[in-house]
Amino acid sequence: MVKMTPQILKGTRDFLPPQFIYRKKVMKIIARTFEQFGFAPMETPALEYADTLEGKYGEEGDRLIYKFEDRGGRKVALRYDLTVPLARVVAMYPLEKPFRRYQIAPVWRADKPQKGRYREFWQCDADIVGTPEVWADAEVIAVTYFALCNLGFNEFTIRINNRKLLNGLALYGGIPEKDMASFFRVIDKAEKVGWEGVKNELINKNFSPETIEKTITLMEGEDSRGEEGLRKLKQILSGIPSGEAGIKEIEVIQSCLAKLKVDTGLVLFDPSLARGLDYYTGPIFETVIETPRIGSISGGGRFDGLIGLFSGKEVPATGTSLGLERIITAMEELRMFPADSTIAPVLVTVFDQNLVEESLEIASELRTAGINVEVYLNRDKLKKQLDYANKKGIRLVIIIGSEEKERGEVVVRDMEQKNQLTVFRSELVKTIHSKLSQQG
Repeated sequence: MVKMTPQILKGTRDFLPPQFIYRKKVMKIIARTFEQFGFAPMETPALEYADTLEGKYGEEGDRLIYKFEDRGGRKVALRYDLTVPLARVVAMYPLEKPFRRYQIAPVWRADKPQKGRYREFWQCDADIVGTPEVWADAEVIAVTYFALCNLGFNEFTIRINNRKLLNGLALYGGIPEKDMASFFRVIDKAEKVGWEGVKNELINKNFSPETIEKTITLMEGEDSRGEEGLRKLKQILSGIPSGEAGIKEIEVIQSCLAKLKVDTGLVLFDPSLARGLDYYTGPIFETVIETPRIGSISGGGRFDGLIGLFSGKEVPATGTSLGLERIITAMEELRMFPADSTIAPVLVTVFDQNLVEESLEIASELRTAGINVEVYLNRDKLKKQLDYANKKGIRLVIIIGSEEKERGEVVVRDMEQKNQLTVFRSELVKTIHSKLSQQG
């Protein structure tokens, strides 16, 4: 036999059971929050035709799409995000609108791996299709807020801006409409390269120093943010329709968020927020946490023109995307992991080989009652079985020996409390349910 060297592609990961159990819990909390807001689950294929994805994300995004030719000579690609496949779906099917959907699934980007950033990663998206009203944008911001709160986060900032406002700033600075997308893609790098880096790149792209100074001055600095920054821009952009429209939408969103019981102290207007993807058309938003500093953990916005690329007519839409990998990374560093690391909180031991059938029967009774149960499958001594339960973090161990069998009893050992009790078989399900409930 030739031995192969086991390896994994850079930027991808294996998730062993303890890791994936926790990931599933995080996804379950996010999904439950989405459903509280009326979003229904949906799934799309991992593979799309390449031209479905191409030309939707801007030049930089297009370079990161995994593309190849299949055996049938078709040009296909792994999905880059969950938004463009949603746009395709809406164009293909007669869906009742407004249409709310959520999707939690992996996507792929040929990016440079770094902390919290992978080539294969999961997104948790919630979108509303079919309404131009900005209270729909408020809903997707609110569902982001409550999803993070339900996960246990309490210190984060939701930054909001509007592409219409940015268009107004660009016009104020004398930037032609054809150059705005290029301008915004550079602005979006401010967090990574700093404002000096942004200015240098804009100069390299032939934007004039006067234009750069006039626009950047209104974006950088603490005084450009928050209510004061919005008031200042309201005066400066007066008479520029797109700027006025963007500011009005932000004001309506802020009012709606207060009514949706979002802590508006965690929501910050930030004129430097650009969201580099080309398909955004209106309100944009992202969430950042101060500790650990790993970039944004969610992002989204309005994309009224994207679906029209497939349907031939404009369909308004807005949505949010929570980055599961960065959320998990942050929760790890903040020690937000739960103590349990097993899917089955109960282990039924096999006291000796003559009692295998009794152990299987007990496990079946508990499973029928909705309890996750593992049966020990090797002929090992009881001590080794208990050690196994400890290592896996199993809470309760059930033991039945010949004497217990004769009396119609079983022993329930609590591995956390380090005690045990003997109960009648007829009371076992009730006892286990009670103990698991007490332990959360």
